[in-house]
Amino acid sequence: CSLQPKDAAKMPESAWKLLFYTLSWSYGAYLLFFTDYPFFHDPPSVFYDWKKGMDVPTDIAIAYLLQCSFYGHSIYATAYMDTWRKDSVVMLLHHVVTLTLIAFSYAFSGGCAGGWRGLQGQGAALGLVPLPGSPLNPPRSLCPRFWFRLYWFPLKVLYATCYSSLQLVPNIPFYFFFNALLLILTLMNIYWFLYIVLFVGKVLMGQMQEVNDVREYDVEDSEKT
Repeated sequence: CSLQPKDAAKMPESAWKLLFYTLSWSYGAYLLFFTDYPFFHDPPSVFYDWKKGMDVPTDIAIAYLLQCSFYGHSIYATAYMDTWRKDSVVMLLHHVVTLTLIAFSYAFSGGCAGGWRGLQGQGAALGLVPLPGSPLNPPRSLCPRFWFRLYWFPLKVLYATCYSSLQLVPNIPFYFFFNALLLILTLMNIYWFLYIVLFVGKVLMGQMQEVNDVREYDVEDSEKT
């Protein structure tokens, strides 16, 4: 197939993200639905019998390693390699917060809040990274982002970390630190969701003739600045 030069330049970035998100999400889904972990159906179980210095199971440790390596790379890639977009600063902050959350969650055996966050993020991301040459599909982006990040994320993750953790481990360390990071991520989720809602509104109102990724700066505007 023939791609425009701008689309061809974005192909490696989009293909790599699509591949990683698919594999990472699939592994997260395997841990939640095809093992004996009850985290999805019983989110507070991540804090059952919690204690400092507890061992992290190998399969969950692999998920932590994959997520940390990806977001560590993403910080560099967003700043120096990827196409600069209108929300790149927010994206960069998102990667830093996510990496901090996952790394500290592993270091302090903070349950599976960090790994849980990874599954929610990758699920929505599958609907957000179109291959170059194909337009961003608003319904395909809107539905998974709402379902994973604005419904399941608060229902499963925030409920367990903000409420259940104190009930099960009254003196749990770093309670405010971890929950502050999770709430920051929630605010970012709301920001991107509203961004897409406005995008869909413009399309429906006929204010946009082409369904393109509106986060990207126009080439001519970039040259002017």
